[in-house]
Parts: sequence; structure tokens; C-alpha cells
Amino acid sequence: LFLAVCAVGIGGTFQYGYNVSIINAPTQHIHKFLNETWNSRYRKELNPDLLTFLWSVIASIFSLGGLCGALIGGSMAIRLGRKGALLMNNIIAILASILMGISFPTGLFELLIAGRFLIGINSGIGICVQPLYIGEVAPKHLRGGMAMGTSIFLTGGILTGQIIGLRELLGGETYWPLLLSSSCFPAFAQLLFLPWFPESPRYLLIDRGDELSCVKALKRFHGSSEYRREMEDIQRECFALDGEKPKKPWQLFTDRGVRWQLITVIVMAMGQQFSGINAIYFYATYIFEQAGISAEKIPYVTLGTGACECFTALTCGLLIDHIGRRYLIIGGYLLMTLWSIVLTFSLTYQELYSWVPYVSMTSLFAFILSFGLGPGGITNTLTAELFIQSSRPAAYMIGGTVSWINYTFLNSALCFYVKNGLKQYCFLVFLLECSLVAAFIFFVIPETKNKSFLEIKKEFHRLNFGRN
Repeated sequence: LFLAVCAVGIGGTFQYGYNVSIINAPTQHIHKFLNETWNSRYRKELNPDLLTFLWSVIASIFSLGGLCGALIGGSMAIRLGRKGALLMNNIIAILASILMGISFPTGLFELLIAGRFLIGINSGIGICVQPLYIGEVAPKHLRGGMAMGTSIFLTGGILTGQIIGLRELLGGETYWPLLLSSSCFPAFAQLLFLPWFPESPRYLLIDRGDELSCVKALKRFHGSSEYRREMEDIQRECFALDGEKPKKPWQLFTDRGVRWQLITVIVMAMGQQFSGINAIYFYATYIFEQAGISAEKIPYVTLGTGACECFTALTCGLLIDHIGRRYLIIGGYLLMTLWSIVLTFSLTYQELYSWVPYVSMTSLFAFILSFGLGPGGITNTLTAELFIQSSRPAAYMIGGTVSWINYTFLNSALCFYVKNGLKQYCFLVFLLECSLVAAFIFFVIPETKNKSFLEIKKEFHRLNFGRN
């Protein structure tokens, strides 16, 4: 089971985290490449406004690709299987790596845009299908810890990208095309290791009706003596579904039986994006500068933010099946509310006292730790647990789409207003948002620890139908 999490994680959410972080290191080198390419092609200098526009397209087209990946990820998981969808997804990553790698020698920056779009599709599919596979493979007493593999590999990808992107490694002017094309290595690793593992047993029995393959897969994952309990659980869910086919996303919106589960997924996806974590990274450089850290050393200090997220994902993975989902995610949001208050005051009085920048710096890391302990890791875990087999892929498509739309468009507008309008007072908005999401989770979401998918569905029955 542990090796299965590693096999799906290295080509799944690891790619998302890795490709989010590596684009920051070669910014100046890509600017130079765009200028030189434009000059050699049109014999004139590239307009600064057009340069800004082209760089914005290269950086943000990844998010548009992620949105497209989220829209097709669930369908791929139904048609090809969870394992099949992940394996096919690596072909997209390898093609993207080739396009980004040859963009510099060919002098075609258009290939860089196309490659970033494709690797965005790869990330969107991976962040949709990987939690599906892990959630369906894991026994209920380990489901939380295994599902945290999604967050662990995502944050591990961010940290790895930050390290590889240092100028001493692949972040220098000579190696930046290799840096952008290095995402082919996780893809090759998954193509090498994932075929050794079985398909999701729930998918094999419930969606394919292949009981023999399901038993073989369960024996591989749980052992010949322990697999029967899991088999009985899958058979109960199969009987309850009574041959129901996987639903389309739009069918969930008209299904009263999943109304509050769907509302929960949408609220949590939006809450995660608008929690203030993006504003934290926006302010990070300014806070580090005010603390007296030189510009040359800031990239190394920034590694601490990636290490914080990775550390808390690991910690959450160890705690989730003992403490439970509700306590961790509510606690995470409440702690972020507290640090939003501290950051508002510390950023307001940043220049009045010499010790205030260090308070801001401490609060920044504490905010990241709080995010990783709750919203950062448990959001995807709960999406897998709140739905039964026929609704789960569509739920991930809806949750992923909401998340990518917020990340792509709304966060861009928010960052603009943060920079030019609210400034440090934006954390008062995040304070309100975090406290409201915590209240919603407290009143709506039941504890899902050690419960089967059918038991969790029964917990929502009263909310959905207004009776016991």
C-alpha cells in the first residue's frame, strides 16, 4: 500500500507541485530568450508591455491547462480506469517536456507556451485521478494517512522544484531549458513503477464487474488472509448501487442525495484557494527584505516555505487517522484566522520597530504550517470520502474545476487588488473567510474517520432529505 502511494504520487500531484515552483527560477532567462527571439525574428526590440504579456501567458497558461485537465480527469478515470488514466497522463507530460526543452534551440517561444499548457493538463488530471485511486485502494482505518500522500507529494514537488531551480543547479542561464523539461523524469518513473501495481479493486468490481480481478488486487494490497473484510465492504457498496452507472458532473447538481456533499466540496475548494495562502507567498519577499535578508539569499530562505508545507503534510499524514479530519481542518482554519490578525498588525507597523519584521516572518511560516496541517491536505481527502463509487469521479471533476477557476482567474484579480488596494488589510478578508469555512465544517461535515463510504453517505441523509 505504501509503495502504491509512492508509485501514483511521483507522476501525480508531484508534477503539479514541481511545475508550479520551477517556473519562478528562470524568469529573467526566459525574458532574455523572448527578447533575443523577437529581435532575430522581426529585427526589432520587443516592446516591454508585450514582453510582460508573453511572460504572463507562459506563466498562467499552466493554470488554464490544469482547468482542462480537471474537466477530463474524471472521464478518463471512468473509461481507462484509475491506473490506466494515470499511465496515459504521463504521455502528456513527456510531450510537454519535449516541447519546452526544444523551445530554446529552435528559437520558438510558442513551443514553451504549448508545453506549459500540456503540463498543466497533466497536473489537472493527476490531482483529480490520484486521490481517486488512493481513496479506493486504502482500507478505512488507513484511508486518511494514505490519502495524505496526495498532499505530501504535492508539497514535495514544490520543495524539489525550489531546490532544483537554485542557480547553482538548473536555475542558471545555461540550464533553464533542461529545468523546464525535467518534468519528464517523474513521468518516466511512474511509467516504470505503476504497472507493477493492480487497478483499484472498487473500480474492478463495481464499474467493471470483474470479481476475479478484484479479489487478486485485494490480495496484493491486503494479503491473502485480510482481504475478505475489504471485499465484503466493496460488495455492500456494489449491492447498494444496484448497477448504477458512473454519473456525469451535471447529474450531481440534480441529485438530492448528494446535495450537501457537493456543497461541501465547492465550499472547501473555494475556501482552500481564498484562505490567504497565495497572499502569503505574494508578501514573502517583502517580509524577508524587511527582516534584513539580502536579495541574493532570499531564494534560499524561500526554501523554508516549501519545507514548512512538506513537513506539515507529513505531520498531518501521521495524525489524521488518530485525531480525525474535523479537528485538524477546523483547527487549521482557526489558526490561520489567528495569524491573519497578527500579520495585519505586524505588516501595518513593519517599519516602526526593528523587531516587528521578525514577528511578520514568524507569522508567515506559522500561517503556512497551519494551512498544511488542515486545509492544504485534508480537502482532497474528504472529497474522496464524501461520495460513493458512482459519484466520486464527477465530484472530483467539479471540485477540481472550482479550484482551478479560482486559482486561474479570481486569485489573479484578488492579487491585483491586494497589491494596489487593500495591501496588508487583505488579511482581514482572509480572517473572515477562514472563520466562516471553519464554522461551515463544524456544523455540516461529520467525522469520517474509520467509516465506510456507505456509512458516511448515511450521515448526510438527514441534511439532504430533512429526516432521520
